[in-house]
Amino acid sequence: MGLFSRKPKLPPAARPPLETDERVLAWAAAGNGEGDGVVVATNLGLWLPGRGHRLGWHDVHKAVWSGRELTVTPAERVAERDGYLVVADSPAETHLLLDPGELPHQVRARVTRSVAYTQQHPVPGGAGRIAARRVPGTDGLTWTVRFEPGTPADDPEVLAETDRLVAAARTATTPGDA
Repeated sequence: MGLFSRKPKLPPAARPPLETDERVLAWAAAGNGEGDGVVVATNLGLWLPGRGHRLGWHDVHKAVWSGRELTVTPAERVAERDGYLVVADSPAETHLLLDPGELPHQVRARVTRSVAYTQQHPVPGGAGRIAARRVPGTDGLTWTVRFEPGTPADDPEVLAETDRLVAAARTATTPGDA
């Protein structure tokens, strides 16, 4: 591509129902190009074919680019605790992108930028990853915990330790009075 070449604009028929302050950053046709849909990255999140809603950057647990395929693992909310959400991996969604352009870069940058804190911690009977994510339009951070498979997430000892770990992480990441 030349210096001033630009990817064509997203066709109006493929444009998802964007919010007023939402703008398209990058997009790519998914599949074989025979009407399989488009993957659209915006400042607020990721629109994937077959979904009727945007997946916020803070709800993308993992995104992997293979060079041809974008695999996105969304986080599913399992429970709400005092000050944080317990999440689990939803099934991964893989989309073949024949002309990805800037899309993989935007996905990586936006998911990475949404993470303010992440740390793996042992808990009784397993482990959990505590994360704080930036959510567009929300002041402060949104805290989540994702337990490793096999961790007894409903065990009172696990919940008590997780509550303690999240509280400690919140305190450690809160700016002090300067």
